[in-house]
Amino acid sequence: MQKVAKFHKVSEKQFVADWRMAAKCTESEAKQVYQRIRLPRRATVGSAGYDFFAPEAFSLVPHETILIPTGICAEIADGWVLQLFPRSGLGFKYCLQMDNTVGIIDSDYIHAKNEGHIFVKMTNCNRQGKTLTVSAGEGFAQGIFLPYGITEDDDADGQRQGGLGSTTSK
Repeated sequence: MQKVAKFHKVSEKQFVADWRMAAKCTESEAKQVYQRIRLPRRATVGSAGYDFFAPEAFSLVPHETILIPTGICAEIADGWVLQLFPRSGLGFKYCLQMDNTVGIIDSDYIHAKNEGHIFVKMTNCNRQGKTLTVSAGEGFAQGIFLPYGITEDDDADGQRQGGLGSTTSK
């Protein structure tokens, strides 16, 4: 198996700022959450996906959305991309969906001003009235590393500056 990436925690300072923005909490509370962050990992030798673990417990009633700063960044080899999806079981049981359908983490995202901090925004889209509850430390999303190609006449020469959606703001 080819090794193409390494997960890291973002700095405490970056996480605290992002978590406070998303969770509307105190600095002290955000620092406590930071200490509990677990790096993504595969559950079995045959797993393609790396489970992302909830930094804090959350619940989503039907049609509710949540933004989760994961505290994670990924150092990814050139020619590879990390794609993020809901955990299969949560998608099947709750119709849990990523708000951008599939999260795309480019290899240069780690150089963004936000340290490449990976955020996950999800919505509980089920129609059966089921509330989704995820415990702190429980897997809620999964990431898969995939190779990608470029066209023969590719002329991209830009350098990443910002974070989410920054490469289309020209």
